[in-house]
Amino acid sequence: MSELALRTDEVPNSTMRIALLGYRSNPFSGGQGIYLKYLSRALVEAGHQVDVISGEPYPDLDPSVRLVKLPGLNLYAANNHVSALRPRHLRSMTDTFEWFSMLTGGFPEPYTFGRRLYRHFQQLHLHGTRYDIVHDNQSLSYGVQSLQQQGLPLVTTIHHPITWDRDIALTHAENWQQRLLIRRWHNFLNMQTRVARRLQHVVTVSERSKQDICSAFGISPQRVHVVYNGVDTEAFRPEPDIARNPWQLITTASADQPLKGTQHLIPAFAQLCQRFPKLRLTFVGRPKPGGVTERLIDSLDVRERIRFLHGISAEEMRALYASSAVAVVPSEYEGFGLPAAEAMACGTPVVATDGGALPEVVADAGRIVPAGNPDALASAIGDLLQNPASRALLGKLGRARIEKTFSWSRAASQMTDLYQRVLT
Repeated sequence: MSELALRTDEVPNSTMRIALLGYRSNPFSGGQGIYLKYLSRALVEAGHQVDVISGEPYPDLDPSVRLVKLPGLNLYAANNHVSALRPRHLRSMTDTFEWFSMLTGGFPEPYTFGRRLYRHFQQLHLHGTRYDIVHDNQSLSYGVQSLQQQGLPLVTTIHHPITWDRDIALTHAENWQQRLLIRRWHNFLNMQTRVARRLQHVVTVSERSKQDICSAFGISPQRVHVVYNGVDTEAFRPEPDIARNPWQLITTASADQPLKGTQHLIPAFAQLCQRFPKLRLTFVGRPKPGGVTERLIDSLDVRERIRFLHGISAEEMRALYASSAVAVVPSEYEGFGLPAAEAMACGTPVVATDGGALPEVVADAGRIVPAGNPDALASAIGDLLQNPASRALLGKLGRARIEKTFSWSRAASQMTDLYQRVLT
């Protein structure tokens, strides 16, 4: 066994020491920080010791989970990433590469996180630190691949192949310059594709994602295991004391990403405003000033009917869901569909598209419409706005489905079974 294979000599019967990896783990937007927070806590509650090793932005973890910080340049948080480089960064090839790659339109964080991670594990070896297993959360980097090549037991979560994000963005690009920038930014997919094909143990979050991962990366289905995400049913729960506004819709998404379907929701909302003058939309997300979403909103003259919120807590989200008549998930593709699941957990009726795994999550506990179809969205939402009894029924069905099917404790149990199979 090589010097970096830091597993113990014997597979533990119960308690394992687990390293969960995240190249960026934003606690408020995107699913990766949420995944690390809840999976790590559930694994600790199952009796394991868990370290989360993360690049910036760092996750918001349970106190029982140790956070190991691997800071990069965090250029997305800089006021001006061009001037963010400091003389000390020039002494590091990794830092210099990260800065120059972003300067030229790339997304270097998965690659540079992998380089920093590999050096970190070299230091762990020198200090005698041991993990039984390493679980990578979709960095799919050469550094993580090197750990596997050195003999370290490795499991990798791929939420969905980012090839979908790239292809949908290219479809919606307005000109050749945008297409060039999209291809440049997604250049990291070349690395992720090569690494994914060499992984021995892959986890994903839905059957649809499994199908798409196998197709996009050429992976045998026998190497891919489905472990559904959970939902924190205490943080996301019905609030019967909060009155629902029968004319409030809610959606949560990265507003300017074509993948999330805002370009279909806004026209559907504009249609509905003609039928329902009191209708309003709460949008949990932040559009780019002057970007495609803001231009679309202005062209349809609905700016005064939409409020945008961002960086809000789970408690605030729960209150927003409780006060809303319908939650809308207009995505063209979702590897799982956490916004739909959280809304259902709060007892809010959901209208979602058939994009990706959304039908798998929502099933018959919500309304499903074809992706990319504003008319279908408007029709389904309008039907629910006019039918309080249907809204109440779907709210109850949604909560029951989440409680029955999507549990973090179940996810931790299934993940533990997989870890033990990897170690034997």
